[in-house]
Amino acid sequence: MHVEAVLDDYDPPSARRRHSDTLVFPHLYGAARDPNTDEEGWRVPSAVLAALMAAEVEFRGPLRLSARQNTLLAEEYETIGAQLSVVGLATHAALAFRRAMALYRVNEDDEAEDRCGLQLARSNTRALPRGVRRWAGQGSYLLCGHGFRPSWLLGWVVLQMLLFTGVALLLDSGQPPADTIYMGVTGFLNPPGPGDTRDLHGAVRVLFVIEAWTGAVSMSVFFALLVRKWFRM
Repeated sequence: MHVEAVLDDYDPPSARRRHSDTLVFPHLYGAARDPNTDEEGWRVPSAVLAALMAAEVEFRGPLRLSARQNTLLAEEYETIGAQLSVVGLATHAALAFRRAMALYRVNEDDEAEDRCGLQLARSNTRALPRGVRRWAGQGSYLLCGHGFRPSWLLGWVVLQMLLFTGVALLLDSGQPPADTIYMGVTGFLNPPGPGDTRDLHGAVRVLFVIEAWTGAVSMSVFFALLVRKWFRM
């Protein structure tokens, strides 16, 4: 019934339309923003799915959309994707965010494209079955927002330095605490040499080696994501 209503009301955008820079189904998008409770008692409001189908009809229309229409349709897709995420339809939400991302890219709206790209990655992760791949995706989100939020890694860098320094103090490195703190903070970016660790206990030396490798990996990933974000590789 909803599909038939969409097709019956469809007025393809053309030069003869009175408002050529507006969308075709604003009433369906408006109904999806504040959907009524379905009489059938469905978990997902039918108005939201109808809006998704309407957006697909406009996206796949025979005529090229204007820049204004691209923006309006991208915003509707983004709103629909957020609603679908809330009700647990991760795959449908991923479709909506993918479309929004593509439309924002056409208009060269980098900030909005990244915002939808992050939500797309989160939806794809939620759509995965429980297991290692889903855990890895969730870990990627927590570390750096699936690559769209490289600044989050800096917070993890601070936590890693605090962790390694605290463990070194607990292990009693054999040197004054101030020296241990200094090595724990600087060793993350500048690994200590053999002369610096000669008088340390074996466990502490191993700890600083692990810290150096962790720092190298963390900072390499951070700068790679930062360059990708700045230069849109």
